[in-house]
Amino acid sequence: MHPTRTQMYIVNGLSHIPLLTFELKMLSTLQPPRSLSHFRRRHTSLKPLSSLSSQPVTHSTLTDQSHSTSQILSTRDSLLSRQITAAELVESFLARLRRTEPQLRSFLHVSDAAVLAQARDLDEKLRRNEEVGPLAGVLVAVKDNICTAEMPSTAGSRVLEGYTPPYDATAVRKIKELGGIVVGKTNMDEFGMGSTTEGSAFQVTANPWDMTRVPGGSSGGSAAAVSARQSMVSLGSDTGGSVRQPASFCGVVGLKPTYGRVSRFGLMAYASSLDVIGCFGTSVADAGILLHAISGHDRLDATSSKREVPDLASLFDSTSSLQSKPLKGLKIGLIRETLDNGVDIGVTSIIRTAALHLEELGCSVTEVSLPSFSLGLPAYYVIASSESSSNLSRYDGLRYGNQVAADELNSQYMDSRAKGFGSEVKRRILTGTYALSAGYYDAYYKRAQQVRTIIRKSFKAALDEHDILISPAAPSAAYKIGEKKNDPLAMYAGDIMTVNVNLAGLPALVLPCGFAEGGSAGLPVGLQMIGAAFDEEKLLRVGKNPPGENDQKIRQSLTCKIHLTSVNRSLPVSDHSVTAFGGIGREEVIR
Repeated sequence: MHPTRTQMYIVNGLSHIPLLTFELKMLSTLQPPRSLSHFRRRHTSLKPLSSLSSQPVTHSTLTDQSHSTSQILSTRDSLLSRQITAAELVESFLARLRRTEPQLRSFLHVSDAAVLAQARDLDEKLRRNEEVGPLAGVLVAVKDNICTAEMPSTAGSRVLEGYTPPYDATAVRKIKELGGIVVGKTNMDEFGMGSTTEGSAFQVTANPWDMTRVPGGSSGGSAAAVSARQSMVSLGSDTGGSVRQPASFCGVVGLKPTYGRVSRFGLMAYASSLDVIGCFGTSVADAGILLHAISGHDRLDATSSKREVPDLASLFDSTSSLQSKPLKGLKIGLIRETLDNGVDIGVTSIIRTAALHLEELGCSVTEVSLPSFSLGLPAYYVIASSESSSNLSRYDGLRYGNQVAADELNSQYMDSRAKGFGSEVKRRILTGTYALSAGYYDAYYKRAQQVRTIIRKSFKAALDEHDILISPAAPSAAYKIGEKKNDPLAMYAGDIMTVNVNLAGLPALVLPCGFAEGGSAGLPVGLQMIGAAFDEEKLLRVGKNPPGENDQKIRQSLTCKIHLTSVNRSLPVSDHSVTAFGGIGREEVIR
């Protein structure tokens, strides 16, 4: 559903500010659900995927490739076996980062000296044969809205420029306790409000596959850093697809956990009922191991779940089964509404091809209809904007945020916020304030919450009959920088594939599964897998299985080389290999 354009004017005491809004009137006309039985009747109308036509994936080279391996596990093995020192490993990554960063602009802050000092400390522990953590020597990039002590954390906003938190976010603290090394803070759209990193107050990140295109957002810096091998893994945040869409655009694995699986303590709030911390990796194993490291209940976050965390890391201790049908018996539903009009034909073709490959791996794949799917976009933007208007009220120059000098209090408030926030943040704050105002609360915010309930029940009904659901992660591959900057509604519409998952609080995994037209060697397209609440383990079990080892056709994979030659031919980024359903193949340790 594409939002219609209307104009709304809100008086702020000084001037009338034009504001783009979405289908708020549509929400006010929706009736509360009496029953979901009509959803279930349509839901049971299924169509086998094998009967659907498909087109070949474009711009791909088909080769044989062995199972992709985990950088985390291989790094640990290399360090313990003394094949390489932590200092050598860190220096090689920092050298790559220095070469590529002027063109990519993935990072807002890099702590070279601190990273090298931690690496040398790790080498000393290994020399003394002391026990080290499972993330020892793993270089982790952290999105700039996740608090890190001793490093700036600005959420990509001028209002927090120069701010260094006095504490680490719980997720960051757990990574450090397990031996991980935080290499720096990555670029993002301001406070997570955007899909391209063009909303950052500091810089725009480029896509490593094509320097003229966006990496996605709002976690575009974290995705680009992993894709270009500036870090091994990274943390991002996902409010409406900010991990999954960049993962698709940059050709990496992105994992959004169930709401409550990972503590939000230390994550700067955008929309509190939707925000989660997610993981990027070059393989499903890396994303799963990183998620396991940061999961668990936290007494500092009342919304974190007390459910026991399964041993996700153990899934990757050994190689996958060599059975020709490793996913036999699994029921997968392809969401019909995600392949309708508005989705690029190349993306549709790639997703259908991926579904056929899943069938060849033993799955039963059928189409499933979620009639409420199109309602998610307007409901999401009403809820997210409303919560952001409340959460960001604290940045007034007195309680939080940089202060602008003024002669009286009201002027100080207004000037500090006017100069500290960018246009997109202002737009969403004003929209949310309007939706929560007296006389409009029931028509907009309350109605959006009722739609959210419908979406949750619709997903539950579908997942009661299927193990996982699949869809594209985005309606297109990465688009040009600046292409949608002046058309926010077009940018909002690109979130249609992902926002429903956040509204339902479900986990989702994005894997690179093919290439669409564009760039010098094609542009990555991601397959989104959606699971039941707190069932990340099943998503990882499916995602870690590459095409069957005993069948030549199933073992076909997609490879592509990434180069920065469009900007500077002297700064190549080494080869990236993409394996359908297995993530991106790990490079050998840089020496």
